[in-house]
Amino acid sequence: MHVFLTGATGYIGSAVLDAMIKGGHRVTAMARDPEKAERLQAKGAATVTGELGLPKTYVNAVKAADAVVHAAMESSPKGVEKEKQALDTMLSAQAQASQADGKPRVFIYTSGVWVLGRSVKSAEEDSPLDPPPHVEWRPAHEEKVLASFSASLRTVVVRPGIVYGGGRGIVSDLIKDALNGLIRVVGPGKNRWPCIYDHDLGDLYVKILESPAAAGVIHATDESDERVIDIAEAIAEQVPQKPDIRIVPLTEARKKLGTYADALALDQKVRSPKAHALGWAPTQTGVINSVPRLVEEFRNAQREKS
Repeated sequence: MHVFLTGATGYIGSAVLDAMIKGGHRVTAMARDPEKAERLQAKGAATVTGELGLPKTYVNAVKAADAVVHAAMESSPKGVEKEKQALDTMLSAQAQASQADGKPRVFIYTSGVWVLGRSVKSAEEDSPLDPPPHVEWRPAHEEKVLASFSASLRTVVVRPGIVYGGGRGIVSDLIKDALNGLIRVVGPGKNRWPCIYDHDLGDLYVKILESPAAAGVIHATDESDERVIDIAEAIAEQVPQKPDIRIVPLTEARKKLGTYADALALDQKVRSPKAHALGWAPTQTGVINSVPRLVEEFRNAQREKS
């Protein structure tokens, strides 16, 4: 299939790009500048230069594709507004294109498990939402995508857990802190993070793309239910000089991190039955068992930057 991909240089988007290319799909990726475009082309993608807030830069690429995977997120003050505009543009463009040529389209939106809020019981795709302030805007965007489902447009909302691997992301931040001698754990430390390895997440997007029945909300977690303090301690054991681990109270963390602190402190137990029903199974089952590999991936990523 021909896929239009946003966020292809981002953490999730880059994993999706690699998996799509490996799966034999043709990818046109949006890039904001020539340097990023060159990196994407080196991976085997075609590129268009554009930005989420400028629909005219990518609307034709959307119409030309069989599927759209939206994995971009702009962190600017107007990021949420720009994403809403982008969703309206892409969903409308796909509907118009399908009406014009009679071919069905697919739209895959990247959300996240934080929209579930605290979930000490196993949360599945139909569980009620209770998003913390950091992502309180996201359920409305999910609903916009889901409401656009039709006979000619298959829409999917993917909710990844906390992504790890490849030297990027929240878990890699803990590795970086460990190498610097101090790991800070926000909140109680006994809270559980639902996680997912980046390569496994990319593979799930391919499964969804290739499965005509895949629709609605699909969770992406490895279901390992690991506590944050246990992850931090496992990382501490794998660096040359064992670092200190400090539990940072939420009231203190909020002063530096704002609403992000409450998201990091969520205690969540999340299941992914709809992903498993597609024949998907993660190859990495938990951060703790993967720490030696993750430390090496982090070091490799740092060497590539230097």
